[in-house]
Amino acid sequence: AVVDWQNTTGFQDGDDPPLVLIYTAAGEPYTQCLAYSTDGGETWVKYADNPVLGHIAGHNRDPKVIWHAPSQQWLMALYLVDTDYALFGSPDLKTWRELCDVHIGDATECPDFFELPVDDDPANTRWVFWGANGNYVLGSFDGEIFTPETDVLRYAGDGNSYAAQTWSDVPDGRRIQIAWLRVNLPGMPFNQMMTFPCELTLRTTPEGIRLCSWPVREIENLYRRTYRWQDATLTPGENVLSGITGDLFDIHADIEPGAATAISLTIRGVPITCDVSTSTLTCEGHTVSIPLVNGVLRLRFLVDRASLEIFGADGLVALPIGVIPPDDDLTLCLCVKGGPAIARSLAVHALNPVWRQ
Repeated sequence: AVVDWQNTTGFQDGDDPPLVLIYTAAGEPYTQCLAYSTDGGETWVKYADNPVLGHIAGHNRDPKVIWHAPSQQWLMALYLVDTDYALFGSPDLKTWRELCDVHIGDATECPDFFELPVDDDPANTRWVFWGANGNYVLGSFDGEIFTPETDVLRYAGDGNSYAAQTWSDVPDGRRIQIAWLRVNLPGMPFNQMMTFPCELTLRTTPEGIRLCSWPVREIENLYRRTYRWQDATLTPGENVLSGITGDLFDIHADIEPGAATAISLTIRGVPITCDVSTSTLTCEGHTVSIPLVNGVLRLRFLVDRASLEIFGADGLVALPIGVIPPDDDLTLCLCVKGGPAIARSLAVHALNPVWRQ
């Protein structure tokens, strides 16, 4: 869905710019169609001349559309078949031409396409072409051709998320993403859930430029109570978080491993283990590499009633997991094994729910 700020479609009727949905008509064959609203989204009309993009290949689907100001055109990233995608251009959302093919190894469905500065430098940017499973390619785009500059990269890590998408036109220019989080929710009148909104950035690492993800700062509006430690020694057999209970948390931990061989955090009965010797983190059967940052293990945990989202190394690692903790376990435990470690900084923010009664 897009806001047609410049009324390129000619759909505007009144003061509100048209809202336009670009969707797959999943018949045989699959085609791409429009629906639009001229009253701010209260009512919608299907475009009379649908489809606007006919069948290309396979079950081509999942159009992601953005406005590209330098070339004064709309861009559509579209999944085609196997690991093939394509970019299309249009001046008005109604007439489309193919610009170029794009390939992302081992990725299908739900593309996304956006530009980000590298290390916050607006003079140094890369375009990200994204597939549903989190595989992505970095490259350049000249208004016609996307030119890959990397092999296929794996975003963040394993987990239960899929088909993430980002927003255009965020007022302060951030690139914010939400994914589908696959978790069975027995007895609920809805199916599964969405991840917490995260800001995406590109950072230079020893392995090259990589995509990073970090929860949006607006979570601070939910902070209810905060517990803090600074330069606290973590000793085997002791739990520094003893006595803290609850079901919703934002936990930040910067831990210098020291003599510890393992650092474990148990959140409402769900164990998370960091193996110091292999620099890996394991939770609910998922294992990811998690590098130290200046000799410190930097971790963040968002705890919800049906999910645990783990972030590490300033967002280089993200592990969203669908899990329902036991109702009768509201405890937290941070423990070390093998020897003492130092919590250079530790903060546990108890959260209010988003949905207030």
